[in-house]
Amino acid sequence: MYNAKAYSAASATSRLASTKIVRRDPTETDVQIEILFCGVCHSDLHQARNEWSGFMPTVYPCVPGHEIVGRVTSVGSAVSKFKLGDLAAVGCMVDSDGTCPACKEGLEQFCPNGTFTYNLPDKHLGGVTYGGYSDSIVVDQRFVLSVPANLDLAGAAPLLCAGITTYSPMRHWGVTKGKKVGVVGLGGLGHMGVKFAHAFGAHTVVFTTSPSKKEDALRLGANEVVISRNANEMAKHAGSFDFILDAVAADHDINAYIGLLARDGNITLVGAPEKPLPVSAFSLIMGRRSLSGSPIGGIAETQEMLDFCGQHNITADVEVIPIQQINEAYERMIKSDVKYRFSIDMASLKSE
Repeated sequence: MYNAKAYSAASATSRLASTKIVRRDPTETDVQIEILFCGVCHSDLHQARNEWSGFMPTVYPCVPGHEIVGRVTSVGSAVSKFKLGDLAAVGCMVDSDGTCPACKEGLEQFCPNGTFTYNLPDKHLGGVTYGGYSDSIVVDQRFVLSVPANLDLAGAAPLLCAGITTYSPMRHWGVTKGKKVGVVGLGGLGHMGVKFAHAFGAHTVVFTTSPSKKEDALRLGANEVVISRNANEMAKHAGSFDFILDAVAADHDINAYIGLLARDGNITLVGAPEKPLPVSAFSLIMGRRSLSGSPIGGIAETQEMLDFCGQHNITADVEVIPIQQINEAYERMIKSDVKYRFSIDMASLKSE
C-alpha cells in the first residue's frame, strides 16, 4: 500500500479539500497510472453532496472522478496490454464479475456486481473505491483503456464518461451517414452528441431553448439549430428523425420530441430528470416509435470510441482548472457556466 494525494469531500455539506488516501500496490494484473487530467462530471457533484442517497448513498470521505487520463508508471507481471510510459485511461468502472451474461457479452456496465471507480466497496483494501481527483490510481488491466497519442489529454478526459455516454446509444441505434439525428440540449453531454453525430455522417439537428447557442452548435458540427420554444420551427421537423439523443436533465416535454420521430424512430434519454416525464402512449403507438435510456458503454465499446475519436480528432471542449478551484467549478456547473466540461490539471495537486 502507498499514500496518494487527493481531494475529497468529508460530508455532504463540506467543501472538497486536500487529503491523503491509501492505494494498493499493483498486483500481477494491475496497472498503476499517474493521473494527468480528470474530467468533472455532474455525477461527481451529486455523489459528493449525497444527492443520490436513495440510489447510491455516499460513503465519506468521498474522492470523486471517473474521467481519468494519465501515464502508466507500473505494471504487474501478468499485464500484457500496457507498458511503462503508455497513455492510459480509466472511466466509470474498475471491476466486474466477468462471469454474468452481461460481462460475457462485453456489456460490463450492466453487471450486477460491477464496481464503480468511486464510492463502491473496494474488495482489495476494504472501505470504498476512490476516484480520479488524485495523483494516481491502480486498476486491473481489463478496465484500463489506451488513449490515442494525437488527442489533447485535457479534452480526452471527459470522453471516458460524456463521450461514451453519447457514443454508445448512437452505435446501438445505428446512427450512420444518411440518417437524421437530433440532439436535445447543448451541454456537457449534448456537445459530444453533436460531434459524434456529425462524425458518423448524419444530418445533425440541435434543439435548444437558447438562441445564443446557435452559433456554437453550428461550430460543433450541427447542420441545423432549432429553438425548441418556437412551435413553427418544431413543426417543420415533425415525423422526420431516425434518432434523437435527449441530453436534458431538467424537466421538459418529452412528447414534443417523440412527435418528431419518423416511423420506427427512437429517442434515447441520457440526461436524467429528477421527476418522471409524462409520455403520450399514442405518440409511440401510431409511429411504432420507441423511447429508451442508455448509460455508459462496455469496455470494448469505450476503447472503440476512443479509437474513433483518435481517427476523427474528437475531444471534449474543456476549461482546464487546477484542483484548488474544484469547489468553485461545482457551483459554476450548477449554473451551466462552462463550455462544456471542466478538466482538472492534476499537476496542480503536487503543490498540496
